[in-house]
Amino acid sequence: MAAALNGPRIEPHSGKAKQLVVFLHGYGADGNDLIALGKEWRSLLPDAAFVSPNAPEPCAGAPMGRQWFGLTMRDPNERWLGVNKAAPMLQAFLDAELARVQLTPERLALVGFSQGTMMALHVGLRRVVGPAAIVGYSGIHVMPNGEAEVQKAAQEITSRPPVLLIHGDRDDLIPPQALFASAQSMSAIGIPVEWHLSQGIGHGIDGEGLRHGGGFLARAFNPKV
Repeated sequence: MAAALNGPRIEPHSGKAKQLVVFLHGYGADGNDLIALGKEWRSLLPDAAFVSPNAPEPCAGAPMGRQWFGLTMRDPNERWLGVNKAAPMLQAFLDAELARVQLTPERLALVGFSQGTMMALHVGLRRVVGPAAIVGYSGIHVMPNGEAEVQKAAQEITSRPPVLLIHGDRDDLIPPQALFASAQSMSAIGIPVEWHLSQGIGHGIDGEGLRHGGGFLARAFNPKV
């Protein structure tokens, strides 16, 4: 049996968790890659606990890093098979972390980068009680190949939280067209999607994208503010 996920955490600035933000890192990184975002967002989200779990597998392409699933680029369904394989362990981690901070599932938000965005969208849209929000940087809403398979996958969706997609317009790893394709595929099944294209940015997160993401979460957690 695989070991449970774990990673760096930041406790709430106010001392008592009222929200939980889970960061999901990209291919070849680890939990330390995104946890600093929690420090940047503490003033916006003083009641949020932050955690950034390390992905479950060592990364073949980056021996010091981790991966949610392997990438060979030889199988057109590789990403779809990968997110499905990794999903149960991530779902279990989210439930355990909510229990740790004594919060109900709707007080959760997911923030992913690249492969972590693929996981955030796949898992977040399939939770019994949906998260408050999902923010995806430089990623893709993964769906299978084939119209029948896409329709079947759409039927798996159990929650429709607000989603913000952020992408660099000079991303040469996952092209910015992926943002628009992902927004369209989610909008088609009733998921409310907003997006932001960061000018002059490659496969990364700039200050403007960071500001948009933090503000989006703050509004999702506190809709009356």
